[in-house]
Amino acid sequence: MTEPTQTPLRYNEDGNVHLDFHGAVNTTIDFIVSRYGVDAMHEIFRRVGQDVYQDLRRHLMAGDADEVVKHWRHFFDREKGEYDITVGDDEIVLTVRRCPAWHHVEKIAGRVSPNFCDQTTITYAAMAEGTPFSIDTEITGPGSCRQVIRRRV
Repeated sequence: MTEPTQTPLRYNEDGNVHLDFHGAVNTTIDFIVSRYGVDAMHEIFRRVGQDVYQDLRRHLMAGDADEVVKHWRHFFDREKGEYDITVGDDEIVLTVRRCPAWHHVEKIAGRVSPNFCDQTTITYAAMAEGTPFSIDTEITGPGSCRQVIRRRV
């Protein structure tokens, strides 16, 4: 899409954040949905995409999707996910065969919230709103998905 940038990756935590964090997120999602509804949860995810990840969003606004790719690689490598990223002229495709977050939650909680993957679909779509890109996520199975970044026409 664009030439890689040389800026350091902002969202590159390397500290001891255990996978159990995803279990806390799973519980939080269920709580918010049961108390306030799925629309409230989706609004929170939208704000995460636009406010928390504002640096990635700025790169997208500038026409640079490379920082999102670096972000994906960093976290999927860190958590030992099974994934591939294909960078083409017209699109970038992240294929997640085994999401470490989803599978860890299933292991420790026995149940993954039906809204767990909304954090990906809603957050990334919101991150791309108003930018030259769209980011679409297709859930392809339990703990697997396909995310596609495309330049808007």
